[in-house]
Amino acid sequence: MIERLLKPEIVTLLSRHASVGLLGPRQAGKTTLALEIAKNVDSIYLDLESPSDRAKLADPEAYCSHYSGKLIVLDEIQRVPELFPVLRGVIDRRRRSGDKFGQFLILGSASVELLKQASESLAGRIVYRELTPLRADELDCNGSLDDLWVRGGYPDSLLSADDNASKEWRDAFVMTYLERDIPQLGPRIPAETLRRLWTMLAHQQGALLNSAKLAASLGISGQTVARYIDLMSDLFLTRRLQPWYRNVGKRLVKSQKIYVRDSGLVHALLGLGDLDAVLGHPVAGGSWEGMIVENLIAAAPQGTEACFYRTSAGAELDLVLDLNEHGTWAIEIKRSLAPVASKGFHLACDDTEVDHAFVVYPGEERYPINRKADAIGLSEILTLLKDPESAQTQ
Repeated sequence: MIERLLKPEIVTLLSRHASVGLLGPRQAGKTTLALEIAKNVDSIYLDLESPSDRAKLADPEAYCSHYSGKLIVLDEIQRVPELFPVLRGVIDRRRRSGDKFGQFLILGSASVELLKQASESLAGRIVYRELTPLRADELDCNGSLDDLWVRGGYPDSLLSADDNASKEWRDAFVMTYLERDIPQLGPRIPAETLRRLWTMLAHQQGALLNSAKLAASLGISGQTVARYIDLMSDLFLTRRLQPWYRNVGKRLVKSQKIYVRDSGLVHALLGLGDLDAVLGHPVAGGSWEGMIVENLIAAAPQGTEACFYRTSAGAELDLVLDLNEHGTWAIEIKRSLAPVASKGFHLACDDTEVDHAFVVYPGEERYPINRKADAIGLSEILTLLKDPESAQTQ
């Protein structure tokens, strides 16, 4: 059994806030985590994709009043966005009656609409956290980093009996999104066009986003490509990494980088079923980079800003993490067990004057590459991100 690291934080947040929103893609484990939390408190669970559970909320104020004093878990709340204004009144009434904290745990698989609704209706009454697919520091002692890379972090995929079963699960996951989940969120989008776009993004994992080129290949407009990528980002399927924005007196690359967020989905979209197939494909480097990027961003403290740095002169950082009071970290990502920091990495560290520089590689030993940068394994840098102050003493 894998214990999700976010569980203690969610429990703490429920003790401090009236409601907590847990966001993340489908099948990442939100419901499992919520039910584990709910076991230890007086609670009621509603799945808003279930017609019978939605029917219970025909009069949501009366229903919530009936269960006053209980934690109410509302799963897939994006299916009933009209609940948000009602929840505001319910929370305020329960506050006046003494139920100040831990009233609602809200789960959702689409972020933008939820955040928009909450900002309008639940301002000051809700805090959000994202539950990603499993990351490296959540694997048990039998977990393999290569398995996480090849299969991705969705629990049902990662924990499958073998690679074939894992890929079958991911293929079905992609098809379900294309044929059911995405059409539920807006105007009908041709599933085949969206699959082709998703596959093209997988081929270009970690590349600069060129909407015009993608549009020309698909025979649609650049605006349509941007809208489709917006939707996939809203569903936690893709990430657009922003370029470094500070003025360093250099000609900066201003395009975004685009990633399919789960490496297992990258491989499924490209028909790669096992480690040998991945290692023999040109996407291997970009796929490995994307997995490391997702792990580091997920482990970083709340409020961290993530971006990348690239100049026309060749200076480049795969990832820059601005940890606010904990300084700025520069990251280069290598697949090699004998990593060598590139000239572009050194130039970029000088340009940006970062506080710490790391080359993340598949090994476990931490050692200095030069006076500015350390080679470091993924597990150790994830530990540092949980306690950034410890990096000061290394």
